[in-house]
Amino acid sequence: MTFKQIISYALLMLSAGSPAAAPIKVIAIHAAAVADPVHIRYGANNEIVYDLQHGTLTVRNNGRAIFTGVDASVALLNDTLRSTGYTSRRYETTPVNDDPGMSQKHIITLTAPGKPEMQQIFYTSPGKNYFLTQVSVAGHQLASGYMSPFRGKCIPVSTAARTLFVPFDNDTFVSYRSMLLQDATAKNISAEVNMLYDDVTRQGLIAGSVEHGTWKTGVCFLAAARGGSIHIWAGYSDLAVTRDEIAHGSVKGDVIKSPKMMIGYFSDWRDGMEAYGGVNRIEDAPYVTNWTKATPLGWNSWGVMQEKITYEKALKVVDFFADSLKGFRSGGTAYIDLDSYWDKLVHGQDYHLLKQFADYCKAKGLQPGVYWAPFTDWGHKDGPDRKVEGSDYTYGQLWTKAGAGYHDIDGARALDPTHPGTLKRIDHFTAIFKACGFKMIKIDFLGHGAAESDHFYDTSVTTGMQAYRKGMEYLVGRLDGMFIYAAISPSLATGRYVHSRRIACDAFMTMAHTQYTLNSVTYGWWQTFLYNYLDADHVVLDHRSEGENRARMLSAVITGTWITGDDFSVDGPWSGRARAWCQNRELLKITQNGRAFRPVATAIDKGSAQLFTRRIGKNFYLAVFNYGKISKKYHISFRDLNMPAGCRLISNLIDGRAFRGSDAFNVQLAAADAAIYKLSY
Repeated sequence: MTFKQIISYALLMLSAGSPAAAPIKVIAIHAAAVADPVHIRYGANNEIVYDLQHGTLTVRNNGRAIFTGVDASVALLNDTLRSTGYTSRRYETTPVNDDPGMSQKHIITLTAPGKPEMQQIFYTSPGKNYFLTQVSVAGHQLASGYMSPFRGKCIPVSTAARTLFVPFDNDTFVSYRSMLLQDATAKNISAEVNMLYDDVTRQGLIAGSVEHGTWKTGVCFLAAARGGSIHIWAGYSDLAVTRDEIAHGSVKGDVIKSPKMMIGYFSDWRDGMEAYGGVNRIEDAPYVTNWTKATPLGWNSWGVMQEKITYEKALKVVDFFADSLKGFRSGGTAYIDLDSYWDKLVHGQDYHLLKQFADYCKAKGLQPGVYWAPFTDWGHKDGPDRKVEGSDYTYGQLWTKAGAGYHDIDGARALDPTHPGTLKRIDHFTAIFKACGFKMIKIDFLGHGAAESDHFYDTSVTTGMQAYRKGMEYLVGRLDGMFIYAAISPSLATGRYVHSRRIACDAFMTMAHTQYTLNSVTYGWWQTFLYNYLDADHVVLDHRSEGENRARMLSAVITGTWITGDDFSVDGPWSGRARAWCQNRELLKITQNGRAFRPVATAIDKGSAQLFTRRIGKNFYLAVFNYGKISKKYHISFRDLNMPAGCRLISNLIDGRAFRGSDAFNVQLAAADAAIYKLSY
């Protein structure tokens, strides 16, 4: 048999599940030797074609080359290694035993005199239209702050292709941004994941990291006018995106690896992003105990009360929920959460009012919640010598060093997550929260714990994400049994540690707030497959039009959970609207599903989708938003929504009106308003 026939036969046996699926090795003795390329097949009709002679690869979808000339590279202290610079390459494949989401592992081992050994690794599965790739190097006492397993030319999905900026976190009111590729005359660098997609045909290329415990990842698509290329690398640091003032830390060891990266082409980019969210859930498996109880609903004091919170006001909110919002329940309860300034209920070391509040909630059939920021020092302007609670350390000893100064953002100074003083502080406060009887905690400003630093107390930790992992694992271990909700935090790396995460940042009541929140749902709804729940933040029905209130409320319903935020200790227009909407049985049925709706179409730049859908059981749901200042008519086509024909009834879930279904219908929405419909089959 020829070389090519051997490879083809071996791959055929693998795909057929034959006993011949034992590891296969193909050796190209020297780069100058003639060797047929390796064909690594995956999904329906896709393949990676690896050129053993030159150390580059091509990715094909249905015979079309979508990535070409792709290589791998690693920067060491005194050298940059490239897959094209090695003299010998060996291919082997074996059934996967270290990745529960994939079925076959393919390894290209590259060697050359005087160079550390490099491996390019690919994980594939016959049923998945994507693959995972990773680069590693082995030697003696290596160190790298840059590892790229995938860089090469890229073919746009269409002449109308767009590329997407995905934020690293949800701080500083950052937004997702979609831009036409031809307009991106320089480059678009995104955090952790990026895509090229056509919003009409819905075809899309997805590329992103699926492991986040060591590295921050950058994904860059270069405009077609500049040649069209993709670059995905570990070691990304950017003050405007990752918030880091210094370069990414170096990873050290005799063997160092990049995170696994997912690469895929999808006929519908939305399917691709949902697949990406699910792969993250597998590859960066949850550290926190999975939440199996009902979808959380409730109230948070930051919506309106903020620093005006008092013990008496908090009890009145509990009474309002117990007496006037009896129907606003999930799993028989709701959460009443005291946000920042709960310490106004504390006098010295006397926490008895907090415990009384928690006991009062439980006596009324409700669950008490509290708030905390574990990796921040809000009092740093008072000097470094203040004693850290629960320890003999001072705050100055805990501060995260970054270049000539410290890591400051949002008015707070970051604390080193690996410092024993930070850990003792966690012990101190979590013990208080649990002793008081709190069942839910909102943790905030977690990005401070992911900052790159000149050095960490734990000398084995050399990157911000390693520090974040250490700190979060310690924190979660002290919060066992509580419902954990993350507010400001890294978007992907936090998936291992919490049950629910805020999709955007401090949205309250206005239509602008709603549109900002739904920008994150438009492009980040897929995180619903990474977290148990996503949250749209405070729903405030205070001093705005009924339409704006309705839109704000529905933005929460379609995001997955529902946290109210009005001052229910006093009566007002918000009270009546809450009584009507928060006890709407049809809306509460949707929240029990707990999944975010997906967008029908996106928008240019920082815009938001106007239509969102979700299938729950036999029913389809459609939410429609008009962010504008004039009324608007929408023509709703079932075909455009990917909904089947045969709808029997279309119901407006707010006003209760219903009409017969067909293959299309019209919606008239007033300015700054929203509606939601159930399509019954």
